[in-house]
Amino acid sequence: MLTLPLAGVLLASALRPTRTEKAVRRARRREFLKQLRLAVRKEKAERSERHAMQVRQPREGRPRTRRPSRR
Repeated sequence: MLTLPLAGVLLASALRPTRTEKAVRRARRREFLKQLRLAVRKEKAERSERHAMQVRQPREGRPRTRRPSRR
């Protein structure tokens, strides 16, 4: 039979998170990802708002009658 020193057993059990710690970490990760999604959504809304405010003025001179060739 394999006998492990008590310190090694305690260390091995200390490294493995308990079920409660796993749940806490999972909840923390969920909250973090939620905040990240909200921040990205807010930034996108602000960016689209900034771009919507940029209205280009019409060209001076004669208006274009046809688009230039793409070649």
